[in-house]
Amino acid sequence: MKMTKFHVLGLSALLLTIVTASASAQVSPPATAPSAAAADRSVVPAAGVARFKLGRFKVIALSDGTIPLDVHPILKGASKGEIDALLHREFQKNPVETSINAFLVDTGSRVILIDTGAGELFGPVGGRLPQSLAAAGYRPESITDILITHIHTDHSGGLTSGGKIAFPNATVHVGAADADFFLNPANVGHGLEANHLAEARKTVEPYRRADRLKVFSGPTQLFPGVMGLPTPGHTPGHSFYRVESEGEAIEFWGDIVHIGPVQLPRPEITITYDVDQDAARAQRKRQFKAAARERKLLAVAHFNFPGVGHLRAAGKGYEWVPAPHVNRE
Repeated sequence: MKMTKFHVLGLSALLLTIVTASASAQVSPPATAPSAAAADRSVVPAAGVARFKLGRFKVIALSDGTIPLDVHPILKGASKGEIDALLHREFQKNPVETSINAFLVDTGSRVILIDTGAGELFGPVGGRLPQSLAAAGYRPESITDILITHIHTDHSGGLTSGGKIAFPNATVHVGAADADFFLNPANVGHGLEANHLAEARKTVEPYRRADRLKVFSGPTQLFPGVMGLPTPGHTPGHSFYRVESEGEAIEFWGDIVHIGPVQLPRPEITITYDVDQDAARAQRKRQFKAAARERKLLAVAHFNFPGVGHLRAAGKGYEWVPAPHVNRE
């Protein structure tokens, strides 16, 4: 098999070496959460799509593709040898094939998209959300609301396509601190990279100009059953979204964690992309502890697709337990 190397600017303007293999990526089985209501959930895999039920809501994991990350230069707080040993334990190696996950929640009255993938901004890597959305049976016009965990390229890049708004009927919701940070040129050189400002102007700014950008501060009920939960650290306005229906709940996580095999057993390890390293570390430790203690169902942006499961305490760290696959009506 011929291997081709090329470079793309991604995430914090890091040059990544990309190795292209087969036309289709292998993904882990779709998943649902173990609970008394598990019998009511069904999951059907299709082209980067995994479906399940949460109470009366439909939830769909959507793959935007995967990206191989050279994690040696970007993880902070561990040596190359330590990183490689942790990856080896999980049958992985550097560069780490990293999923870019988005999620759709259909409440019946609203069709909500959580993050939009990289769009056109990673070149040939990522940008598969439109295909996954179509495979799930939805069109961009059907999306009523978009919840952005934070304004980094691989979470907000898909908001526009060809310079135009990609979701013509959607309102974008994001933490106020992120909008203030990423759309203000004065912040360049003060934690904001120039490329992230340019990308935010391409993707988020068109919605603001169209008066379809809404921001929130503090825990906020956005719609019935949907809460925005600020979790600053990775970015100033980084947020989780908690969705509840008929006694069941799931939390959608953005970049509280990037490299599970390394940061789960060693939550103190940060990544270059954390705007505030200390705050990101503290936030991760706090959220990991709460998720394990409360046995939360999680949907995580960069865990192997579909990225749905639970955290379990293991020694001084944590383990990821994928939610079980259900393939029946």
